Amino acid sequence: MLKKERQAYIIQQINIHNKVLSADLCVQLDVSEDTIRRDLQELAEESKLIKVHGGALAKSFHFTIETNQVYNLSAKQVIAKKAIQLIKDGMLVAISGGTTMRELIKLLPPELNATFVTSNVPIALELLNHPTVEVIFLGNKLLKSAQMAVGAEVVSRFGQIKADLCLLGTNSIDTVDGITDLELEIIEVKKAMINASKKVVSLAISEKLNTAQRLVVCGLEKVDVLITELDPADELLVPYAKKGIEVR
Repeated sequence: MLKKERQAYIIQQINIHNKVLSADLCVQLDVSEDTIRRDLQELAEESKLIKVHGGALAKSFHFTIETNQVYNLSAKQVIAKKAIQLIKDGMLVAISGGTTMRELIKLLPPELNATFVTSNVPIALELLNHPTVEVIFLGNKLLKSAQMAVGAEVVSRFGQIKADLCLLGTNSIDTVDGITDLELEIIEVKKAMINASKKVVSLAISEKLNTAQRLVVCGLEKVDVLITELDPADELLVPYAKKGIEVR
């Protein structure tokens, strides 16, 4: 594979999943760690990603003062509009991070009276712009790569909450392993959010369907609703509907 093709693959993966691990790229592309390290460094120097220890992050996923271009923005806005229909006045909503969630918050009705609980810093900051919603931030140790609070205290505090709804940003989802992700500390927080909520809603652009990462967040039996930008009758969603999930 030529360098240009290899780097195009890296950008595609980081746009879809928001982050990549160098070790995974070595296996997927069948090249050395040094090759991947050089590729990530070049792409970082071209401002196409953010290089971090062990991998890289999408620029749009990482919150900065500057406005970064969001990958597949139109699809994420469709998902956000669908998800908003599930949020009602008086609800307590557990919400994770990601660019789709940020788009959702921007589209919340200005008169909405609901409480959102999160451990994600960019999401908490975005919610502060809303005129009427209440924001509960569960903070402790901050994981820089994800810009969110993690650790036993955050997990424990989610355990004390009874949320009506869990809006879960999804890295990968398939019908075999369910929802999967890359970082253990993030997964532990997401599991706590799921266990604290009456209804779990997975938000994912269609490119994340039928993909899998190395660590399991939850099986599909824990997911009540799957929201994508697709029409609910789309053939890609049929296997998920057959698992008893409401698709939107």
